Amino acid sequence: MSDVQAALRAYALAFEAALPRFLPRGDDPVSQAMRYGMEAGGKRVRPALAMAFCELFGGKPEQALPFAAAVEMVHGYSLIHDDLPCMDDDDFRRGRPSCHKRFGEAAALLAGDALLTEAFACIVNSDFPAQVKCRAVSLLAKAAGANGMVGGQQLDMLYEKQQATRAQLEEMNRKKTGALLSVACILGCVAANAGIPQTFSVARYADALGLLFQLTDDLLDVASTREALGKSPGKDAAAGKCTWVSVLGLQQAQAAAREYAAAARGAIAPHARAGHLLYELPGWLLTRDH
Repeated sequence: MSDVQAALRAYALAFEAALPRFLPRGDDPVSQAMRYGMEAGGKRVRPALAMAFCELFGGKPEQALPFAAAVEMVHGYSLIHDDLPCMDDDDFRRGRPSCHKRFGEAAALLAGDALLTEAFACIVNSDFPAQVKCRAVSLLAKAAGANGMVGGQQLDMLYEKQQATRAQLEEMNRKKTGALLSVACILGCVAANAGIPQTFSVARYADALGLLFQLTDDLLDVASTREALGKSPGKDAAAGKCTWVSVLGLQQAQAAAREYAAAARGAIAPHARAGHLLYELPGWLLTRDH
């Protein structure tokens, strides 16, 4: 296990230990489906980013847990909905049957809706001052909505029918994938009460990291296996989706990934030195296999 993986795992374990207190405990199908979707594991990159940035700027990682849970709930709802037959129609997620295959389409749809709602409750019910809560709610709403993740998903569907340029692809991925990664980073700064100059640097880092994350995901969809990914590979090409590989070709996509990794490291270098998770994460993403 690399140092990056070890650091991510440490944050993930802390997040996993706290997660049950943010989730419903009911035995009804929707509550069960919510827990199923959220407890499926994964690298928990978004919670790790929120906690790591909070710690980087002088806070304790646990301060960011309500924000981390909120972002991960939005991410969890998006995955549940993304797997539905009306969207990507994937039967597997993280090595298990997708939520709709386990609980049915109606329960999965409602579980996603409920997770989106609970995400904002995580922020509102936290111990932060009202002004901080309002800022966090506004940031997450923008990242999740029509100008963020949902807007990116709409563009993803549009570009199944027409080829995108690189600029259009960047716009789509900034919204579809980058928005939630970015807001996780920024909310970590908010939790630590970081200053405007620090937050500006973090925004540039997060932008490059979000593009890199989706780019490496597209590369894995071409080269990996279901056992490694925990989901079906090759579906993007089969569905005619617009990806970095389909737009740029494999070699240029790999070169673009290296560009974004360098940009992310440059943005975070004033705050995190070599060896720190946030500095090393872009390089690790270049070589990840799942």
